[in-house]
Amino acid sequence: MFPPIREELRGLEPYGAPQLDVPVQLNVNENPYGPSPACIADIATSVAHAATTLNRYPDREFIELRAGLATYLSRDTPHGIVPAQVWAANGSNEVMLQLLQAFGGPGRTALSFAPTYSMYPEYARDTVTAWVQGRRADDFSLDLDAARELVERERPSVVLLPSPNNPTGTALPPEAVAMLCDAVGESGLLVVDEAYGEFRRAGTPSALELLPEHRNLVVSRTMSKAFAGAGLRLGYLAADPAICDAIRVVRLPYHLSSVTQATALAALRHTDELLGQVDRLRAERDRTVEWLRGQGLAVADSDANFCLFGTFADRHAVWQGLLDRGVLIREVGPDGWLRVSIGTTEEMTAFRDALTQVLAEQS
Repeated sequence: MFPPIREELRGLEPYGAPQLDVPVQLNVNENPYGPSPACIADIATSVAHAATTLNRYPDREFIELRAGLATYLSRDTPHGIVPAQVWAANGSNEVMLQLLQAFGGPGRTALSFAPTYSMYPEYARDTVTAWVQGRRADDFSLDLDAARELVERERPSVVLLPSPNNPTGTALPPEAVAMLCDAVGESGLLVVDEAYGEFRRAGTPSALELLPEHRNLVVSRTMSKAFAGAGLRLGYLAADPAICDAIRVVRLPYHLSSVTQATALAALRHTDELLGQVDRLRAERDRTVEWLRGQGLAVADSDANFCLFGTFADRHAVWQGLLDRGVLIREVGPDGWLRVSIGTTEEMTAFRDALTQVLAEQS
């Protein structure tokens, strides 16, 4: 049968959230606040300078960018991060794929706990890595005893755990990270995906603080969310330098373009400005959680820039009702639940007004 695609891929649909042109788009957890004119000007100047050397390959070790990312990550740990601990790629998706290319593969297993990010099993599939999925508790927290038991039984090469979790927004306590690192042992890696880490509530530490104690710990981040760089496509990780060296074996040559490196470095020069909206989004998230609960809905505790809420007998009808009113959210997660990204104050007002109308129609 043509084309001669791998049999396990035949008939599958590609990953992707709906891309619809509607007034209020709250479905892919983007930062609704774009960069300032000063940041845009810096990016434009930096890219123009990079363009003068586009006839040459970029720095394949992206040394300057790794130093900038290390400085930024050092804000979240008293131990500091050095450039040799940092790796980056085209979005945290490519970071995860490279990790499974290097540490997964035939005869090896990757493991996570559902509900969680729906791309994880696809990374495993694409790297011919066996996939095992445990379950979270009813409140979407991690049952530590059950998690340890599953890890010790399956002996995975890679454990993928987002904190905050997508789509639930649930953060991992430090004791969970430490316990799972010990359970995995030196025969595997624990990858804590902190794509939404900057949005965590006060008092919730980053797993970066545990890096000195656990050589098998990897902490990934992205510039797509808090840095308002979804169009930039820059993800990165911090880990033991030996892990970064192993990833070099599987990375494609010159995988980060000169333009990407220049743009990311310019964005890092405006860190305080770009992160200046994080507190605003946290406050809007907390108001949204409170309002949703006031409507009699269940809402998962969130440390991210989104909320998972429900439950609905027909969640698609609610999703469609919102879309009909110009508000796009995400139909994702366990049956009966929906996820809304946190937008501007005006966007969240539109969401609340639309949902109020939909709920009234269904009552």
